[in-house]
Parts: sequence; structure tokens; C-alpha cells
Amino acid sequence: MADTDTPRPARIAARRPRLADHSADSRMLVLAAMALVTGTGGAIAAWVLLHLIAVVINLFWFQRVSAAPALIVDAATGPLVVVAPVVGSLIVGLMARFGSDKIRGHGIPEAIEAILYGESRLSPRVAILKPLSSAISIGSGGPFGAEGPIIMTGGAIGSLFAQCFRLSAAERKTLLVAGAAAGMTAIFGTPFAAILLAVEVMLFEWKPRSFVPVMVSSLVAFAWRPLLVGAGPMFPFEAAVPTTALGIALAVGLGIVAGALASLLSSALYAIEDGFHRLPIHWMWWPALGAVIVGLGGWIEPRVLGAGYASIQDLLDGHLLLAALILLLVVKAIVWLVALGSGTSGGILAPLLIIGGALGGIAGLWLPGGSGPWAMIGMAGVMSAAMRAPLTAAVFAVELTGHFPALPDTVAASGAAFAVAVLVLKRSILTEKVSRRGRHISQEFSVDPLALGMAGELMTNHPKALPESMPIAEAVRFFMVEAEHRSYPVVDNEHRPIGLVSRRDALRWHQSQTGDATTIGDQLSDRSIPVVTPDTPADTVANLMITEDTGRICVVSPADGRLIGIVARRDLLRSRADVLRAEVQRKR
Repeated sequence: MADTDTPRPARIAARRPRLADHSADSRMLVLAAMALVTGTGGAIAAWVLLHLIAVVINLFWFQRVSAAPALIVDAATGPLVVVAPVVGSLIVGLMARFGSDKIRGHGIPEAIEAILYGESRLSPRVAILKPLSSAISIGSGGPFGAEGPIIMTGGAIGSLFAQCFRLSAAERKTLLVAGAAAGMTAIFGTPFAAILLAVEVMLFEWKPRSFVPVMVSSLVAFAWRPLLVGAGPMFPFEAAVPTTALGIALAVGLGIVAGALASLLSSALYAIEDGFHRLPIHWMWWPALGAVIVGLGGWIEPRVLGAGYASIQDLLDGHLLLAALILLLVVKAIVWLVALGSGTSGGILAPLLIIGGALGGIAGLWLPGGSGPWAMIGMAGVMSAAMRAPLTAAVFAVELTGHFPALPDTVAASGAAFAVAVLVLKRSILTEKVSRRGRHISQEFSVDPLALGMAGELMTNHPKALPESMPIAEAVRFFMVEAEHRSYPVVDNEHRPIGLVSRRDALRWHQSQTGDATTIGDQLSDRSIPVVTPDTPADTVANLMITEDTGRICVVSPADGRLIGIVARRDLLRSRADVLRAEVQRKR
């Protein structure tokens, strides 16, 4: 630039850029070391949450102070079935009203919003209130699982730990997601699925700097799990899965039905939520109103109360008959949708597993292999469609049960359900809530077109340049009569770029009546501008334009620094236009 009131940036040397498949550096190792802490923190948080739920169950349903495992179904009789969920929901409503409204819901949309729009900052209040409110909600009979709350709690632990150090927002995001994945791993014993959930739902990138720390955190939590929660698959069962060509074809058919069911559930959830928003009372009271439906549902079928992990095991073992399967599917879906739509605190994975398992169990009564294996396949299908995470769902189902040979079947069901869901609904059950807050989230990832091109492919060759010896009067005349662009590079006697001058500079020179003997070179206060070489990636050029606040970047020869081209903003846009044409133009 010509002499202006703002200081000029330091020269960026024209050197051969470091080209690599990935952008990893030593910071990845730093984050991986920090993930040891988030993995441990997530595992401990899972242990605390499970014990809190047990304490609340014993207190509400058995009137005793104990952290020993207990089943709600063993005490769900009489008026207590309705009273306990209402009391628990009243407490959660008060906590949300006077503590933090971010504890409402199942937690994953809030984590996504913090990642994308809140610089991955979560507060200590959320880290404390989320597991406590979820334990009260689930323990008092709320039809939820512990996975959503632990994802939010583990994420809060990762975020708070990251905020203790001087890190970028992207690095905080990595540790937030690492903590969330650790919590999910510790609850379910599914490290691979937790890593895939991070990639498919929460990271919004596929980079070593985030993948490696998340992997470390999940594996650390998995190593802690036998000491804190227990070893082995969470829901083992004995029946063999019919992994044959026919079995895979039938799994695709079940996945199509599961995708339709999950789409119906998502639409119904937000219709119910809209209904609560139209009520003429404060949202603090909504969970208690929803809990009335939960209690009535528990009166009809006690197995719908609480997390329902015992029901998941019954589904996989094939212990339920047709009438029980239909009742469990319908009643669980209703009470879960009403409770979640009312804004109480709880997760979605366990309810989706029960609903999908009941669907698969019903189909399995007439399919080869029996009810149990098809319940597992149905779980994968409904989870995949609802969360738009087909890989996570397929791996999650086999990790939960230990039936890894069934992966082709779960992949078939997950893929078919995912295909149906993305065609039927614009958004998932996770992103719809974020969208209703005025945010748009795209869950499609692709290689940036700018990362595929080089400056030498986009540049205008042999651009017009002004010599530094050009008198100011001649330069003003050039911009008034001949100039076709807003700015032009200035070169020295060896044709190396030393600055950029624009129409605004020429107008200022004309108004100040600079002397005729003054040259452009005399007006340059700092002979240094950002330059690139022909083999510089186009996305690096775009980043340079942003950081240097300029619309044109000079391209120089790496051998002698001579000006050989120039890249403008329109050149970068043209590369994106080429990719767009490749997306929409069809030809033989």
C-alpha cells in the first residue's frame, strides 16, 4: 500500500510452503497430554452421576438413604408412580429457573451451541447442576438415560480445564469434546462409538489436532471404567445374529422402518415443545406438567420409568412377548416425548435404544434369529436416524452388546435409517433445537475447494505493474484514464513487488498536489507486502487476504522474487464456482 495512517505489516517471505496432508503440529501432543485429564475427569463424572441416580432412586422410591443399585420397577406401585415424577420435575424446574436454564433438555444441543457459537466455554454452574438435575429427573422416574447429561457434564469438565490455560477456541473445543466422549465411554463402555460421535456430531471437523486428543480421552476413560463402573459389555446377550445376505437385506428393511419412526418421533417432539410454549405459565412449571403424563404412563407400564437399562437387557434377551413389546414402544415413546418437550433434564440415547429395541423385537418375532438380535439392529437404526450419526449408531450397538460380528447388520440398518431421515426431515433431533434459536448448522463436511488449488493455477499471469520510479503525476493520470482495477502492484528495478497502490491513493495524491518530481517509491513508507509463490495453496492465500486486510496478493518467482502473477478475490470465488458447477451439471 502507499503511505497511509496505519502501520504496514511486516513482510511475509516468499518461500516454498510446507505442504502436507494434515495440519498437525506439536500442539496436538500438548492437547493429547491434556486429554489424560479430561479422560479421567469424564470417568469420575460418570461414576458420580450413576451414584447420584442410585441415591435419588432409593430416596424417592424406597425412602432410604443408599447408593446401592435399585430398580424403579420394583417399587412403582400406587400413587407414588404419579407423585414421584412430579416432585422430581418440580425440583428440576426450580433448579433451571434459579440456577441455570442450560440444564434443560438432553444437553447435546447445548454442547453443540457452545462449540459453534460460544467459543467452547461452559460455566462451572452447568458442570454442577447438570448431573444433579439429571440425577433427580431420572431417579424420580423421568424416562431418560444418563448419556446426555454425562456428555454435557464431561464437556463442561473439559471446557473448564481448558479455560485454565492459554488456548484457542479450537483447542478448547477439542478438550470439551474429549471430556464429553470420555463421559460417554465411562457410562457405556463404548470408546469407539464415543470417538465416532465426536466426529459425526460435535467436532465439526476431521483433523488430527482434535481426533487424537479425543481418542486419548476416550481410551483413558475406558481404562478407568473397570475400577469405577464395571468391565465388559453393558448389555451382553447370548443369541446369535444372522449375519447373512438375507439378514443384511432384512436389516435394510428394518432400517427403513426405523428411519420413518425416528422422523416421526422428532416431528412429534418439537410439536409437543411448541405446545408447551403456548401455555400461559412460566416454563419453570412445564416439567411438572409433563411429569403427570410420565406418571400415568408409569402406572400403565412401570418399565418406562427411569433410564430403563433393565428393559434394554430384556429386549436383547428376547424375554418380552408381542403385547409387552408394543406397550413398551408406545408408552415409552409418549412419556419420553412429553417429558423432553417439557424441558426437563435427561438424555436421549437410552430412550432411543428402548424404542428401537422394541421395534426390532417386534419384527424379530417373525424374522430368523429371534427377537433379541433384531432388537439390537433396531436400536442402531432408530439411533442413527434420530441423531444423524450412522457410524456411531452401528458401532454403538455392537459395543454395547459385544456382538462385533453383527456389525454388517447394524451398518445396514443404520445406513438405511439415515437415508430415510435425511430425505424426510431437514434437521435432526439434535440440531432442530439449535435452529429454533436462530442458528443454522450444516453437518456435511467436504474438502474446501480452495485447499485443492494452488496460487499458480488461479493467478493472473504477468499482471500490469507500476514501477517505483513512476512520477506521482503520471500515476494519477494512469488511475484516472487507463486503470481497469482498483489497485496495482509497485515493483522495483528488478521487478520485485514492494507495495500496492490504489485509486484511493491516487485521489489523495491529487488532492494534496504532490510535487511533480515525487515518485511512487517516495510515497511508500514500508517496502514490504505479503507475497506467495505459485505452489502456495489457495486457502493459504485466502487466509493471507483476511489477516493482511487486502484484496490482492502478489505471486512471485521462488527463485528470484520477481512478480509473475497476482491473485484477487474474484479468482478465489471462481474456484468455488467451478466446484459448484461440478455439483449441479450433469452430462455424459
